[in-house]
Amino acid sequence: MNISNELLHACIKKDRKSQFQLYKSCFDVLMSVCMRYEKNREEATALLNMGFLKILKNLDKRQEKVPFEAWIRRIMINTVIDEYRKNKKTAGLIEYEDFQEETQHNQLYDHNEADKQFDAEELENMIKRLPPISQKVFNLHVIDGYSHKEIGTMLNISDGTSKWHVAFARQKLKGMIGKTLSTIQTVLL
Repeated sequence: MNISNELLHACIKKDRKSQFQLYKSCFDVLMSVCMRYEKNREEATALLNMGFLKILKNLDKRQEKVPFEAWIRRIMINTVIDEYRKNKKTAGLIEYEDFQEETQHNQLYDHNEADKQFDAEELENMIKRLPPISQKVFNLHVIDGYSHKEIGTMLNISDGTSKWHVAFARQKLKGMIGKTLSTIQTVLL
């Protein structure tokens, strides 16, 4: 992402055309962050718009030594977490989902074959099938690189609970991947 300082200064001066140009330039990056945390595209777009308003309001406070893309990603993640905290009081902490028992297969999978069969979109769809809180914690830790302590502070949970959600998500993803590989292997035979 290449955003000129002139565009940023015009946005600080509240030039609407420049703000819209910045919105279009940042949309893909911000939407990718939102879609990692929200299953519904409309909700992700609403989050993106809230985050973008925060970006516009704080442009004059941005330190130029921080890369712009990293700065807007951080604001977007914080917006997602803030909305989660607000909605946490009305929604349940964990949405229960009936996972069928995964059968243990004694077959060994060729991990190179797995790489060939999976693409990022399939894995992303599997992550979205996780319970919401496990999905958020997994994304924050594995994708965005937050520590369990930081996640605990953000979501008002203990470090141990954060670790549990990551382990749980990994276990479920491993089961989903194994099931998919088993299906692929059956089709190939």
